[in-house]
Order: sequence, then C-alpha cells, then structure tokens
Amino acid sequence: MFTTACQEHLLPGETLQRKWDFAQSAGYGAIELRGKGGHHFRERLPELRKALADGVVMPTVCVEMRHFSGAFDDELRRDAVRQMKSQLSVIGELGGRGAMTPASYGMFSRRLPPFEPPRSEDEDREVLLEGLTELGEHARREGVALFLEPLNRYEDHMVNRLGQAVELVRETGLDSVRVGIDSFHMNIEETDPPAAILAAAPYIEHAQVSDSNRLQPGAGHLDWPAWLGALDAAGYEGELAVECRLNGDPAEAVRSVPSFLERAAA
Repeated sequence: MFTTACQEHLLPGETLQRKWDFAQSAGYGAIELRGKGGHHFRERLPELRKALADGVVMPTVCVEMRHFSGAFDDELRRDAVRQMKSQLSVIGELGGRGAMTPASYGMFSRRLPPFEPPRSEDEDREVLLEGLTELGEHARREGVALFLEPLNRYEDHMVNRLGQAVELVRETGLDSVRVGIDSFHMNIEETDPPAAILAAAPYIEHAQVSDSNRLQPGAGHLDWPAWLGALDAAGYEGELAVECRLNGDPAEAVRSVPSFLERAAA
C-alpha cells in the first residue's frame, strides 16, 4: 500500500501543524513541502524545525523557483544551483528523502514559436549533466537525493520522458541523483505510461500524482489501476505526493484523494 502525501499549499490550515491534523484525518501520511526561490525555504527553518518536533512528517520538497539549473543564462543557472543546494541541505536537516526539480520550467518549448532553442541538444546535455553532477554530489553529502522530473513538451524542451531522465541519471554515475515522475506529464509524453515506469524502475524514487487534466486524482481519465499497478510492480516505496489543481470544494477535493487512490490500487 502506498503512502499518500499532499503538497502543503493544498491543505487547509494556517500552520503546518494544523495542515498536518487535516492531512491525517483525510488519510494522508505525509506533507510535501514547497521550496520557493530566493532562499525562502532556508528562511523557513525555524518553522520547519518546530513542525518536525511536533510530529509533522515532511519527507520531500518540490521546488517553486523562477529559474532552474538548465537556464540559458549562466548567472541564472549558477543561482539555481546555489538555491537547490540550500533546499537539499534543509530537507536533509529535516531528515527527509530529497528534493524534486525539473531541468527548467516555462523557459522554452520546441512545440511553440520560434521552435529552435538558442542551445543545441549537445549543449543542453552538457549543461544539465554539469548541474546534476554538482547537485548530486551535494545531495550525497547531505544524505538526501535529487529527483529529476521530466515535464511535458510545452513546459520544457530538454527532459520530457522518463527514458531521457534515466539517461542523464546514469551518466552522472551518482546514486544521489534519481528520477521523479509525475502522472500528469507522463500522460502527455509517454506512449505507454505503465511500460515507461517499469523500464525506469531502478531509478524512480519519487512520484507526484494528478489526473489527466491536472485536477485531483479521480477528476480526469487517467488509468489509475494500470499506473499504480506498474508503480507497485516496480517496487516503488516512496510517497504519492499530490500536486494538482482542485475541482469543487477545495477541502473535500483534497480529502477525496487518499481513498480514491487506495481503491484504484486495490
């Protein structure tokens, strides 16, 4: 049986402790934190330490930055790496498992004009490997992992499918760099999502869930029994972290997810 987590901003409550109370009552076993840019996540350490002492389970953080390690601009790329190192250190201090990040977000799409990015594919790969290696070495020192998330073709032009992420992870040669999967992006990019999960199984260490329309699981047409069945067959032991928009009453939508996923996985 999978443990379901919910991203903190989706949970009602003014504090992490209140959010945790709601999450537990709804059947969640963890909260996924959001790591904003500008070292905001590091500035939250007093709050996070208090929540940890009060029993809030916070195993992962999903980054929420304006630029990432795959940025075209050198300074933005260096800043993204600095910020990610900070987030890895914070989640490590909290005893968590790791941080989820894409190569980029909203920077360029080969599916939209002007269609040709300013870097070649080889240059993209060189930049990504440099950043992933530096971050992976830092993650290893902190006792956590970096989860590389493939995004759909309209949100990133470099890493769209699990196979692409696996190739990069392999090339770093670091066990501290793993693949993070997202059911929404997979629904767009993978011809056969369950088969893609099984092929990438040794490298998958984090999973985020939302339905085919980016709403809460159960509000779209994704084949959840097949998707969850493949993840179970892959031996996945991490959380299913809910990252989605909400349809209907927000609290009830959030509350519906753990029981829906439990039925779909049965």
